[in-house]
Amino acid sequence: MFDQRKQDSLAAWHKLATQAQQWMDPEQQYDELLKAADEMEEKGLITSSEWRQLVRDAGSVFTGSQEHKTH
Repeated sequence: MFDQRKQDSLAAWHKLATQAQQWMDPEQQYDELLKAADEMEEKGLITSSEWRQLVRDAGSVFTGSQEHKTH
């Protein structure tokens, strides 16, 4: 049960990271990714090191989308 909840939460996070640009601006997407990572850590679904990696990944998504806006 726990593993399935973790898997589902991470899958939803990755979907938001890869598909949300179609319906939200980069700042909203970044904020939602951070909120989702925070919620997973608060629920005990991920470790603090997994949380840090998600935050780094969210930053990469944000900076990548910002670079595409300027080109």
